[in-house]
Amino acid sequence: MSFWRALRAATLAVVVVMMGAGLAHAGGLKDEIAPTGKLRVAIAISPAGGAFWCSKTENGYAGVPVDLGRAMAEQLGVPVEYVAFDNSGQITEAASQGTWDVTFLPKDKERESKMSFGPIYEVADATYIVKAGSKVTNFATLDQAGTEVAAVKNTTTMRGAQAHLKKATVTGYQTFEEIVWLLKAGEIEAFALSRDQLNALAKQLPGTKVLDETFKKTVTATAVPLNHPQSLAFVGKYMTEAASNGVLRKAYDNNGLKETPIHTQ
Repeated sequence: MSFWRALRAATLAVVVVMMGAGLAHAGGLKDEIAPTGKLRVAIAISPAGGAFWCSKTENGYAGVPVDLGRAMAEQLGVPVEYVAFDNSGQITEAASQGTWDVTFLPKDKERESKMSFGPIYEVADATYIVKAGSKVTNFATLDQAGTEVAAVKNTTTMRGAQAHLKKATVTGYQTFEEIVWLLKAGEIEAFALSRDQLNALAKQLPGTKVLDETFKKTVTATAVPLNHPQSLAFVGKYMTEAASNGVLRKAYDNNGLKETPIHTQ
């Protein structure tokens, strides 16, 4: 065999090995991130809107996580399946049960012990909306003994409100809709949530008022179950690229958030 023929043969062998390694890596990633053959994206359903909440539609689901999950599945070359929950607390509790593969939800230290987070893509102010006719005008007048403040159960906002309010009682409810009904009926004094979502809610509930102050910065990020290193590396790379190539901006724009800035970290 001539020198050049031997060199070509050696080069071809290296290329084959590298291709095989790449395919093996891709297969390993799919086995970890999509063990059922589908990318199961956990979403929380509510009419609240924003960069985290999703809604049920005639054609399935809509929301920023819905768009991001669909594009992520396309990149992996697998179908997408949405796994719906009432709130982010339920998604967190299911992280160890093998029912979902990736999600997009508010991050805090408690959740970091139950799942692995990728890049942050939203930072929002958390505050309170008070019922129609309330005499509450600021945090000081809200934080009084005998005052009931509602929050979605087991969420970062609920934990933030509990840490913030020293005298008022913070009660967790399972769904956004239940709290809206209580607020509308005057059964609770206030509701803790992100400012953009409360501003939208105030337009639907005449007489209610969103307080000017902020008690917490809520950060939303992509996440995978613990001990999924390939999945974590993939979603980190995916979100970084989505922020730079317009996919994230498009997801915001498609879901009524054209004026909302995106954050990357």
